[in-house]
Amino acid sequence: MMVRPLSLDLRTRIAAALNDGMTVRAAAERFGISAATAVRIRQLDRSDRGLMPAKIGGYVKPTLRGAAADAVRQRLQVKSDWTVRALSAELKSGGINVSHDTVWRFLRSEGKTFKKNADGKRAGSSEGGPVPDEMEDPSTSA
Repeated sequence: MMVRPLSLDLRTRIAAALNDGMTVRAAAERFGISAATAVRIRQLDRSDRGLMPAKIGGYVKPTLRGAAADAVRQRLQVKSDWTVRALSAELKSGGINVSHDTVWRFLRSEGKTFKKNADGKRAGSSEGGPVPDEMEDPSTSA
């Protein structure tokens, strides 16, 4: 069962009963609500913020849907070795304003993983020399 706010009509009747001198506990029992809810309704009524219920639910992380998701899939079919930041920059240049974190979450949800290279070996050295297959034995001298 989903939680839903009390109707504005019920909130108005509770506030009117409290303003007419009914105690919080008596109003709570009469209208079938908790005493804490009656207190909150009284506070809202006194603060002149109105009795409208607040939004239910919290922050939802942004996700790529629809045309933006299709654009990412198309770009990955054309070129599969994107970095997340490069893909985010490419999307921004195409008019889709999206952060790299949103792109990363989308790729994870699609089951895409990124490896350093296809062989699973160490990446090459920055000087461009060959990469040793295994560590050299320090006891042997050259």
